[in-house]
Order: sequence, then structure tokens, then C-alpha cells
Amino acid sequence: MPRIAYVNGRYVAHAEARVHIEDRGYQFADGVYEVCEVARGYIVDMPRHLARLKRSLKELSIAWPVSEGVLPMLLREVVRRNHVVNGLVYVQVTRGVASREFFFPSADTRSSLVITARKADPAAAAKRVETGIKVITVPENRWDRVDIKSTGLLPNVLAKQKAKEAGAQEAWFVDADGTVKEGGSSNAWIVTGDGVLVTRPAEHGILRGITRTTLFDVAAKLGLKIEERGFSVAEAKAAREAFISSATTIAMPVVEIDGAPIANGHPGSMTLSLRQAFFDIAEKSPA
Repeated sequence: MPRIAYVNGRYVAHAEARVHIEDRGYQFADGVYEVCEVARGYIVDMPRHLARLKRSLKELSIAWPVSEGVLPMLLREVVRRNHVVNGLVYVQVTRGVASREFFFPSADTRSSLVITARKADPAAAAKRVETGIKVITVPENRWDRVDIKSTGLLPNVLAKQKAKEAGAQEAWFVDADGTVKEGGSSNAWIVTGDGVLVTRPAEHGILRGITRTTLFDVAAKLGLKIEERGFSVAEAKAAREAFISSATTIAMPVVEIDGAPIANGHPGSMTLSLRQAFFDIAEKSPA
């Protein structure tokens, strides 16, 4: 059973409270993770996040580090000990510690679990929403199984660094045919001229974002239509609105793509409506 220890100014749950040099997550990125928003003292959409974690573990044949029923308790305890009312909780599972070989280790090798939580400032997020964010586009260069929430994120790191150096906050991966896939750490959306929300289907080629899934529920409550289809960079630049979604951004307006302003260059009203309604509709677990 992982223990909770105070490490570098923060409580973490980990079997040893440190990362072993031969942890396969450290040497091979042989692991998966989830990030849940913590808002107003609740862990948001935790059951959906843990269901996706279960799927990722199954796809990579990684064993559960603890029983499924214990993991929510550990998340809550780490959030509580770190006094996080608004912020995030991060959970990572790797294939465990074993001699560095590409083959899977023996079946009795225990998977490794790390959980940590940190605070965030809602006022800072609200300020960013007021101005919106800028996005650049980059060619798709990731592996084919981006539907698994793997810790192997080097292409995402390089894309987001390129965005930062360009004065933007996110990068959208784009297929060779010019179709937008998703962001480095978010799903991509546009709003058409007639008010239809558009996002790429999640059957293949993108991660099925949990916030993306909940936004379908929010849109239904607000009476908004969603089309799951691909859209080009050109269509996004000509859209009425654009935004990204993730656990840490909810619905964040995009006001510029590759230097081209979206509509009037200000956050759109439909994006703001989705964001405002999100907390009341999302599933909330007391932290």
C-alpha cells in the first residue's frame, strides 16, 4: 500500500516516496496518468477520469497498483493533506521497478503509483479567460495510440515549447491534409457561423478528453448542437469562435491561430457560457 509522505514541500502518495532509477516510467515512459481538476473543494469528474485510467492500464497491460476502491480514497487524502480547495490532483501509474530491458518484467513486479496535488489561483484563470489564448499549429508527429493517456509526451513538450517561444499558449497538431487533431494538452473546438460546436471524433487519433465528454452534457443542457467531425485550420481561422478543453482549462477561449485573429479577436459568448455552466453539470466528488 502506498504511504503518504511530505516531499519537497508537498504531500505525495508513493510506495517509497521517491522515484527509483529503474522505474520503467522514468526510463521508458512506460506508464499512464490522469489529472483531475479540484474546484471549490470537489474533485471534478473523478469517476470518468478513473474509468479512463482503467482503460489506459488495460491497453498497456499494466496492473492496478492498488484496488480500484482504494484509489479514490488516496486521491482525496492527498488533496486534503495539501489543503487544495482549487487546483489539481495528479495520479500516475507505471509498470514498476525492474532491470532495464524492453521486455515486460516478471508478472510479480508491482506497478508504481504516484499521487500529488497542488493549488491553483481561480482569479488567475479567470483573468486568462478574459483575454483568451493564442494557438499555433504544428505537424502531427506523435505515435498512433494517442487515445492512451501515456506519460510519453515528448512531442507534446516540444510543440508547447514552440508555442511558448511564439508567444502562444497552446499548439494544435495538424494532419498532413490540414485537419486539426488536438492540442498538446487539450482538445480542440470551433463554433461555426450558425452556432454549431464542432470537435473531432474521438474514436481514433485524439484522446477522448474527460472535460470534452462533460462538455457534451453541458451543451445538451444549454440546448447547443455539437457535430463530431474534422475541421481544417482554414475553417478554424474563419470560425465564429474557437476554444480548447482540458481538466485544467475547462473551456478556454482561443482568440488567435497562427497569428490570425478569430472573429473579433475576443473570447466568444458560447465558450464563456459553456465554461460558466460547467461546474454545476460536472460530476463532483467531495475532496
